[in-house]
Amino acid sequence: MAGLTPWEVAQYLGSGLLSFPITHLTRDGAFDEPSYREHVAWLSEFPVTGLFAPGGTGEFFSLTLAEVETVVTAAVAAAPEGLPVIAPAGYGTAIAVELARAAERAGAHGILLFPPYLTEAGQAGLRAHVRAVCDATGLGVIVYNRANARFTDETIGRLADECANLVGFKDGVGDIEQMTRIYARMGDRLTYIGGLPTAEMFALPYLSLGLTTYSSAIFNFLPRYAVDFYGAVRRHDDAAVMVALE
Repeated sequence: MAGLTPWEVAQYLGSGLLSFPITHLTRDGAFDEPSYREHVAWLSEFPVTGLFAPGGTGEFFSLTLAEVETVVTAAVAAAPEGLPVIAPAGYGTAIAVELARAAERAGAHGILLFPPYLTEAGQAGLRAHVRAVCDATGLGVIVYNRANARFTDETIGRLADECANLVGFKDGVGDIEQMTRIYARMGDRLTYIGGLPTAEMFALPYLSLGLTTYSSAIFNFLPRYAVDFYGAVRRHDDAAVMVALE
């Protein structure tokens, strides 16, 4: 993805299915890099447009900052040329900034920004948090709308005006009114990604709200099924989707 702008990377992500390869660990809890690289290489044989490494279903929050960078570095090395690897950032603002810079060192192509560490967060605080991370990196930043980081359309609009490298919005909440307001306000300014578990269950209705892609857990163990399902969603083949969900 060398030479592409953050926005061009985001558009590429939105054009196909996304995956978060599970982070392989040894029995003593250490990162099993050979097994992880093998898994990433296998998944990369199927048509996906981006990998989140390490993912947010436990792995990111279970690793030290150094381990996160190691996992991102391994994913970049194992993925084929041209497949974007999106690295995580989160916790407190200073740590999120540090992780964003580590992602650049590791060769990542973008940042998925998780909620800050507080149990509650106001819109002004969320805006300051996101802006600090965007200001700290040249990579494109995708905010993850989940848990205590629930963004209003006004906050996202202001951030988009202030941060040219804010390129994506990933939703893990499932608030249809919130998503509708954000998409109506922002339109094609952002790439929208589904992040609800299990993403396939929400793929069709979310497509009408601008979420052209999602991160698939199923892709980890049934990649062909996940790719075919995504193809049916994008073709608006409702019948095939419903059969696949049975």
